[in-house]
Amino acid sequence: MRRREFLGKTAFGLGAAWLGSKMIPTVGVAAPGKFSATDMVTLGQTGIRTTRLACGTGTVGFNHRSNQSSLGIQGLADLLCQGYDRGLRFLDTADSYGTHPHVAAALKRIPRDKVTVLTKSWARDAQGMRADLDRFRKELNTDYLDIVLMHCLTEGDWPTRYKGAMDVLSEAREKGIIRAHGVSCHSIEALRAAARTAWVQVDLARINPIGSRMDSDPKTVLEELWKMRAAGKAVIGMKILGQGDMRNRADEALSFALSQGVLDAFTIGAESRTEQVDLLQRISAVTV
Repeated sequence: MRRREFLGKTAFGLGAAWLGSKMIPTVGVAAPGKFSATDMVTLGQTGIRTTRLACGTGTVGFNHRSNQSSLGIQGLADLLCQGYDRGLRFLDTADSYGTHPHVAAALKRIPRDKVTVLTKSWARDAQGMRADLDRFRKELNTDYLDIVLMHCLTEGDWPTRYKGAMDVLSEAREKGIIRAHGVSCHSIEALRAAARTAWVQVDLARINPIGSRMDSDPKTVLEELWKMRAAGKAVIGMKILGQGDMRNRADEALSFALSQGVLDAFTIGAESRTEQVDLLQRISAVTV
């Protein structure tokens, strides 16, 4: 057996053993080692380098509100700036979270070229997407957006149904208005379509060991994420703590996310400075 094959099978065995104790099957190759929230990672083939952990701003985020937006513009900006001071370089926002003004306030105190800004649009046609790209840049007070995702896709035929919006994002990338485009999915059909669609450069996927608020069970979702990984897409995890369902099992959830070897990065929304510091410490304590 060649050395590479041996190492791959050994890593797979370690992941299977860990997950077997949790009765969750694995389909990937774990990467044994230590991790830090501030590790610099490359997102798929986008060329974007940022930190492993993104500062999420959309816990229970919908209707232009979230748990983080309730902190107020200054409160959330302070939290994001604390994250920057502690080494985080990835900001995760969305129109539906209502947190663009909060991120804009933070960007007044953070060097724009030192952070990755990911946002999401509900636009489903060309006109709506063009309007959103213009509005988002004004709201965030930035000339460009690093990553723009089509938010909360559920239809299995979304690549044909929403081609107009996709074409606008492709054009925006060519013009330097955005650096990468992709999707966040909220059904297994949409996720499977994302895995086989070459246009997707970045996928934001719901993943945790108990299947909370996910597109399907962990094994099924992981199979699709590995297809994305093999195709060179960036895979970013969300709902790592099951939108709070695993708040009291955070170490287990973080170990699961990091043990898979399939996520380039993941986003978690801290709701206080203390919670953010605790999260950073817990990630550093994970060994897989």
